[in-house]
Amino acid sequence: MRLKDKVALITGAANGIGLATARQFANEGAIVVLADVQPEALERAQAELAARGARAEAHRMDVTDRAQVDAVVQRVLQRHGRVDVLVNNAGITRDARLQKMTEAQFDLVIDVNLKGVFHCTQAVVDSMVEQGRGVILNASSVVGLYGNFGQTNYAATKAGVIGFTKTWARELGPKGVRVNAVCPGFIATDILSTIPEKVLEQMRGNCWMRRLGAPEEIAKVYAFLASDEASYVNGVALEVSGGMTL
Repeated sequence: MRLKDKVALITGAANGIGLATARQFANEGAIVVLADVQPEALERAQAELAARGARAEAHRMDVTDRAQVDAVVQRVLQRHGRVDVLVNNAGITRDARLQKMTEAQFDLVIDVNLKGVFHCTQAVVDSMVEQGRGVILNASSVVGLYGNFGQTNYAATKAGVIGFTKTWARELGPKGVRVNAVCPGFIATDILSTIPEKVLEQMRGNCWMRRLGAPEEIAKVYAFLASDEASYVNGVALEVSGGMTL
């Protein structure tokens, strides 16, 4: 088990890639701390993992609320003594073309996808530096690399997350803390549920593997990066898109 007894805090863990990551980490032997703003979905996720024999706990946490983030992290540190892995997975979309995007749409996505990553990382980093080891994994996107129509706010946050990753890898690498980002392509999660089938078919056609990715395929990449197998991987923004940008 590559993550045996590692304490892993995963944000946005109630569904989608976050839940798939929690399952994968549990399978790899981690103590999984699920954090999300959706209490009912969070409870279901925790119950599912517990029923499978996983060591999993759930905390309602809004990544935009710094006091709430700090409180959850302190509870985890008091119970387990450390956070070995942070997966900054929580994210939202509020899409609109530039000319139609409202300031509220822009601000909300920035607060969750970018400032939320800052909040969570800053809340755990001192403990990681003190113990001389740790892994921070940030959810970016191919949209952060190449942009996307109608996603000014989302693209800005995902590009910003890559900037965070490169900067923190420089700052924290000498202290034993690795920081990497994953840039998924189009993944079959609830975030695509409102997209018409015609558009989904076009998305599949834009990928050289001719299909959408599965959340489990991203989770396995996170598990590798969290493990000692990736002990010399730092400051990377790894595209996992089935080759859609070739």
